[in-house]
Amino acid sequence: MGHSFVVTGGGRGIGKAVVERLLGDRNTVVAVEHDPAALDWAGPRVIPVIGDAADEEVAAWAADLAQESGPLRGWVNNAAVFRDASVHSAPIAEVRALIAANLDLAVVGCATAVRHFLDAGTPGAIVNVTSHQATRAVPGGLPYATAKAATEGLTRSLAVEYGRRGIRVNAVAPGTVATERYEAFMAAQPPESAAAVEEQLATLHPLGRVAAPAEVASVVAHLLSDDASFVNGATIPVDGGRTVLGLDPEAR
Repeated sequence: MGHSFVVTGGGRGIGKAVVERLLGDRNTVVAVEHDPAALDWAGPRVIPVIGDAADEEVAAWAADLAQESGPLRGWVNNAAVFRDASVHSAPIAEVRALIAANLDLAVVGCATAVRHFLDAGTPGAIVNVTSHQATRAVPGGLPYATAKAATEGLTRSLAVEYGRRGIRVNAVAPGTVATERYEAFMAAQPPESAAAVEEQLATLHPLGRVAAPAEVASVVAHLLSDDASFVNGATIPVDGGRTVLGLDPEAR
């Protein structure tokens, strides 16, 4: 019998790539999604849980299903809410709600995973998916950037508090990734400017291109594995060097 994992937002983009990567070695993955159609592709070792990953009951259900399939080895908080808002124009209640919407996903997932690892008396690993925006904010993205920065603080705090209990907590901070959301954004560009927009996004990354979801998933899988057994409290940029670039062209 392999291990089991929980991946929130596991139906598309980075989450789907993580699920696919973790399925090796007879593992089982519980994928939490709010949209059932996002998991139409799921095979026999992918257990779908349809619901809000920030709901404590949904998260507990996912953990129980994972444990029934094999020892719960790791938890990936990937689900996110993408909505821009600015404090000068949006109601403050809306801004606060958007920050909470993203931060709650990480807090609930981390708390559920920690409790299950402690109850089982087994070590475990958690990976939070944050963003380059946690350290390099872009205009309009205040709620998302704020929540992701807080999630990186949460990652460090949990790593310190539970490291001695055998629980490692790390994060990955992607740059631009060619997910379905990225493809939809590109498809919405006017034909005459689409190539220029794509080139601009590529130049934000010193490697000269955006990432594939599988490239982020490989780092997540590494952090969950024994190969990263002494990595704890780290946020790993998976951004092709975007955060170490000088002035971010997107901020101009």
